[in-house]
Amino acid sequence: MNWDDMRIFLAVARAESLTGAGKALRLDPATLGRRIARLEETLGAALFARSPRGYGLTEEGERLMARAVQAEQALAEGVEDLRGQEGQLTGAVRIGAPDGVANFLLPQVAAAICDANPGLEVQIVALPRVFNLSRREADMAIAVSPPKTGRLTVQKIADYRLHLAAARDYLDRHPPIRGLADLRAHRLVGYIPDMIFDPELDYLSEIGAERVTLSSNSVSVQLNWLRAGAGLGIVHDFAMPAAPGLVRVLPGQVSLSRSFYLIRHGDDRKLARLSRFAGLLSEGVRAEVARLEALA
Repeated sequence: MNWDDMRIFLAVARAESLTGAGKALRLDPATLGRRIARLEETLGAALFARSPRGYGLTEEGERLMARAVQAEQALAEGVEDLRGQEGQLTGAVRIGAPDGVANFLLPQVAAAICDANPGLEVQIVALPRVFNLSRREADMAIAVSPPKTGRLTVQKIADYRLHLAAARDYLDRHPPIRGLADLRAHRLVGYIPDMIFDPELDYLSEIGAERVTLSSNSVSVQLNWLRAGAGLGIVHDFAMPAAPGLVRVLPGQVSLSRSFYLIRHGDDRKLARLSRFAGLLSEGVRAEVARLEALA
């Protein structure tokens, strides 16, 4: 067995499909299938359970996964030792994040980090769900609530605020809003209720909203509805500068506060490169939230 076999095994285990692993490794899925079959034959164990949904790890595969991740970690530490801890950051770093922070904060923060580190590649995966760092879906993730399980390290980045908002032309065309009770006469924009992946995102229930007429799992879609004058919704203060036509509604009665957390795999604390990047990322997000909220 060689490291290339482990690299392929890890890619398939994390992608849970030959197609996804093939894209990550830039290899043909059929080639990967043959390599996995050969590895299983060599080890005398079925590592994956094949199904129409993809490749899931068997019990034997889970055991090998734990060891392969340890080997991958040791290799990364060895490379860092050879390169040294000083100088510019290089290589690729993948960040998982919900699309609010991914759309309105991370682009400018990541660009500034790359400006100072030309050899660095930053990948932002914007998905409305919790990321599995144990399977290395990302090197680190930003979340709106700290995880309660797993071998993870958690660092609070910053608090941020949200308010009820609507387009000025929407408010001009509809009955006045003087209190929360008046919201019943208006169309609300928000998350699809059964796709809210974190209770911290259930904003509208916090203000007693009974019905969401226009809903999406994407913050960007919600914001575009509001910009188009489709209704009222909860908006991040840091997103308000990107939609200058929006105004706050009932700011004295509807003012929410949430927090961002940076989540990393526990073993990554030994990797100086990722730790340095995590520090720059946290500092940048914190500063960008403050800057944009001051403009809102």
